[in-house]
Order: sequence, then structure tokens, then C-alpha cells
Amino acid sequence: MIDILKNIPDRAEKPRDKGLTMVMDKGLSLNEAENMVALKSELTDIVKLGFGTSLLTRYIDKKIKLYHKAGIMVYVGGTLFEAFTVRNQFDDFCKLMDKLKLEMVEVSDGSISIEHDTKCEYIQKLSKNFKVISEIGSKCESNSLEDSDWIEYMNKELQAGSWKVIAEAREGGNVGMFDPNGNIKENLIKKITNKISASKILWEAPQKKQQVWFINNFGANVNLGNISPNDIISLECLRIGLRGDTFDNYL
Repeated sequence: MIDILKNIPDRAEKPRDKGLTMVMDKGLSLNEAENMVALKSELTDIVKLGFGTSLLTRYIDKKIKLYHKAGIMVYVGGTLFEAFTVRNQFDDFCKLMDKLKLEMVEVSDGSISIEHDTKCEYIQKLSKNFKVISEIGSKCESNSLEDSDWIEYMNKELQAGSWKVIAEAREGGNVGMFDPNGNIKENLIKKITNKISASKILWEAPQKKQQVWFINNFGANVNLGNISPNDIISLECLRIGLRGDTFDNYL
């Protein structure tokens, strides 16, 4: 139906390499996941099984199979990688990924401290068997990085084998690229994208004002993550100018 409107920006068919929408599944039931797929699978590129929810979710294997069948990539939140790693159970983490039949993993250090070279070694190891997405930034605002560190770490992790790097914001959108009130650190983002292609970065942007800013500055095909299942269609409307906040972008 969208074809009847003129001047709608092109959105690549799945599987996409840019314009990605990563949805945060914080413990959807199998029925809820089925409903999400039925209504929104063509608009959803990736599902993150948030933090450690995959260990507690009933029928997780069936849910992952459902997402995969719909052409949606799936990975467990980086917090679970950290929980295994800090306990010296990296091999057990890899076995769990195989057991869940996941082809994608996240490497992060938002809750624990890892030497960055060691983190890159994990990325390199995992990239031999998985599509790796790695996250930059702490979940604690007091541990915020210097601007130059963001650029250095992103470059090193991409070189180590990350498919995309995630700019940390948590599910609340109040750290990393944003201040505690969710306001955008525009200068930091501009510094990063002067050195690194925005197509290689997945911006966690759970709040509408954040999504609007990224779309207005980087276009319809910016990569956005930590999207609520209830916001998938409304985000796509933002991307293509069918909401007031981006209405004038493509006229």
C-alpha cells in the first residue's frame, strides 16, 4: 500500500545491511512473539533477547526458531556474555549459543571491566563462528568514556571482526550517547561519524525524540536499536515521513 504515495524514501528489502531496526525483547511470551512477527516481521531486522532473559524465558528455543523463520536475526543481550565471562565460563557461553542455535552474539563490557585488547580478542574468537555485534560504553554514567575513546574503541572492534558496533544507551536511553535526561550528545555523535561511517554503528535510541534526531540527521536508513515491540510500526512511520516529526523530510 505504501507504493501509492510519492517521495517515500527507499527502504531496502531484508536482509538489510543498513536501516536496521533492532527490537528489545525483555521476555515476551511465545504468543506475544507470534503476534509481533505476524504484524511486524518485515520491519524488524534483529531481536535482542534483553540482558539475561533468555535463561528464564519459557519455550525460548521455540521463540528463537519463530524469529529465525521470519528472517529476523537474534542474539542474547551482552549482559549475559558478561555474566559468563566474569565467572570464567566463556566456553560455557559458547556452548549455550550453540544449544540455542544462535548465529549472532554480542560482546560488551557495560557492567564489568575488561581490558579493551582482551575484549577485542573475544570478538576475534567469536567472529570465527558467529556474526558479532559489539557494544561500546558503560551502563554507568560515572564511567563515561572520553570522546576519543569512543572512536578508538569502535575502530578497533570493527577491525577485530565486529559486523556492527553498538553505541550504548541502555533500555532507558539515558547513558552513552545521551545525558541522564535522554538529551542527545550531538557533538560527540558528530565527532564519531566524522571518523566512522554511520552505517557501521547501531545507535540504541529507545526514546522517540532520540529516534527523530537520528532520522533527521542521518536519514531513513540509520541503524536504530533498543526499540520496544510496540514502537516498531511507529518508528517505521518516522523513518519514511508519516509522522509529524519527520513529515517534511521527503516532500
